[in-house]
Amino acid sequence: MRLVESYGYEVVFLFVAIESLGVPLPGETVLVTAGAMAALGHLSIWWVIATAALGGISGDAAGYWIGRLGGVALIKRYGRVLHFDEAKLERVRGFFSRHGAKTVFLGRFIALLRTWAALLAGAAEMPYGVFTLYNVMGGITWATLFGALGYIFGRSLPLLERYIGQASLALVLLVALIVALMLAWGWFNANRSVVTEGASRYWNAFRTRHPGLSRFVVARFASEEYLGLHLTIGFLLSLVALWIFAGVTEDVIHHDPLTKFDLTLSTWIRAHSTPLGDRIFVVVSALGSPAAMAAVGGAGALVLLVRRKWLILTAWIAAFAGAGLLTLVLKNIIQRPRPVDASQFLYGMTFSFPSGHALGSLVGYGMLAYVVGSTWVKSVRGRVRLGIGTAMLVLAIGISRLYLGVHYFSDVVAGYAVGILWLSACISGLQAVQRRPLSTSSSL
Repeated sequence: MRLVESYGYEVVFLFVAIESLGVPLPGETVLVTAGAMAALGHLSIWWVIATAALGGISGDAAGYWIGRLGGVALIKRYGRVLHFDEAKLERVRGFFSRHGAKTVFLGRFIALLRTWAALLAGAAEMPYGVFTLYNVMGGITWATLFGALGYIFGRSLPLLERYIGQASLALVLLVALIVALMLAWGWFNANRSVVTEGASRYWNAFRTRHPGLSRFVVARFASEEYLGLHLTIGFLLSLVALWIFAGVTEDVIHHDPLTKFDLTLSTWIRAHSTPLGDRIFVVVSALGSPAAMAAVGGAGALVLLVRRKWLILTAWIAAFAGAGLLTLVLKNIIQRPRPVDASQFLYGMTFSFPSGHALGSLVGYGMLAYVVGSTWVKSVRGRVRLGIGTAMLVLAIGISRLYLGVHYFSDVVAGYAVGILWLSACISGLQAVQRRPLSTSSSL
């Protein structure tokens, strides 16, 4: 921070260029800091973006030529020490011949890969013209995006740096996971017969020793079995949703950094809101209101009653009633106050956490999509379209609550998490009852 304040654009250029050259310096953090200082009037945001883009492009260009001219020689000389021989270099060349353009462009946004992408591209002898094109596009896009982020959220710099660092680390882990999966798949293809034979041998031995347990495991992943794959998927979704809700709730109760992000995002959104946007999102928000959900629930119950779909009707009533009860109970347990100035879009003040609109709309419209899709829509394409349309509607309702300033970001996330948990429980329970064996149903 002090370096940027004292030397300005020179520090931005040097840090970004040296990081791109292969030295792991915090160039991204320096760019965000410079953008924040531009927001405070100490620097020009346009010069910050231009300087960072120039530093990234020139640093990557230098790194490319270092890898191109010296990379092969270094590998031949020190490859044994680094466990990197010419065979691996050939695989790198093959990778860059297929994915080099994407790697150069997207690598600019990923920590560690941003440092080594140019050197690897040079060592792999990627065509310089192609490298330069994507290097320039990536450098300008990256500098504009992170410079603008620093400029917009300048007053919350420490929090922003933390979340950007976490995002970059997550991207690194994701890339590492993808690479590991690719390597594992390649190894599996090369040893498919050995692996298959060994797995079959161990599974047969397991079935011999534990026949009951093996039948139970197989049944949990069989789509046609009672309490099979559908229940397993529902259980896993419920676990993920419960984990998300527990983590968000803990942050809210203990006022962890997520609550600071809530305040920053809420303030920024309302500062950039417009009267037209307010009118649009008031309408969108109304689609997830208790009145709208009551109308959907009542109409759906009436249709199911007329059609004598008793099991689906029971699950339908449980879904809508449970969503309302969960919203009421959780709000009164957590008792989180609403954001400032939320009253202008509310007809009665209730607690903020979790978002009842997010929870209710996900359960209500999700249940509607499930019933319509499983009962009347026969094609897979039609069901996919129905699912995508429902997800977009539910997401729009959550965004509307943020835009209107009546909920925090964590309120909406928690609402979705509880909604997924309850919807999964209702659908899994319905399917379990529908698929129960006839002997079981006759005894009930």
